[in-house]
This record gives sequence, structure tokens and C-alpha cells, in this order.
Amino acid sequence: QVQLVESGGGLVQAGGSLRLSCAASERTISNYAMGWFRQPPGKERELVAVISSGGSTYYADSMKGRFTISRDNAKNTVYLQMNSLKPEDTAVYYCAARRTYLPSTYYLNGYDYWGQGTQVTVSS
Repeated sequence: QVQLVESGGGLVQAGGSLRLSCAASERTISNYAMGWFRQPPGKERELVAVISSGGSTYYADSMKGRFTISRDNAKNTVYLQMNSLKPEDTAVYYCAARRTYLPSTYYLNGYDYWGQGTQVTVSS
């Protein structure tokens, strides 16, 4: 059982930046693909960015060029750097993990473990 704890959310003005962190309880996340998802108010949860265990990444179109996902396996932590934030980025952001033995494969769905989420609010 992997426990994930997100942090770094908060209130920021449009155009600002935030860095989210996701700390995993597992001894090592090196065999896990990781992802960030978000759920805007009144909407379905959507994919933000994912990263394979080997570091390959995928971004949803609206996040490309603004968000960066990265991982530090030594710290069992995944990050989401968010720049040029917009009011429409307001959402609860969730971290997710999926065990994998394919280091170059990232996953858009099928995650097994989820964090509790962290609120990001972008004011206009």
C-alpha cells in the first residue's frame, strides 16, 4: 500500500507560480509511474501530467509549456512546477501512483494509489 501526501497548494494571483510536491510512503518509487490530476469545481477529474518510472513525460495540451512534472526517486517525491497560472487552473490537485516494470511507459489512467489532494486557487 502506497500512501501519497500532496503539499504546496494555496492561493496565487494569475500569472504566478506554485510548486506542488507529492511525498510517497513507499521505500522507493523507482518502480512506479506517477501522475498529477486535478478536479476543477463542478467538473470531472482530469489528467494534468504523468511521468514514467524512467522519466518520460506527458502533458495535457492546456498545460504544455506552463507545467513541468519531475521526480526525485531518492526523496520518494514527485513535483509539479506550475507557471503562468490562470484562474481556470483552480482545482484540487491529486497525485497518483501506478506500479510498473516498464521504465519508459507512462500511463494516462489505471492508477492504483491516490493522495488526498491539495487545493490550488488562482485569483484573477
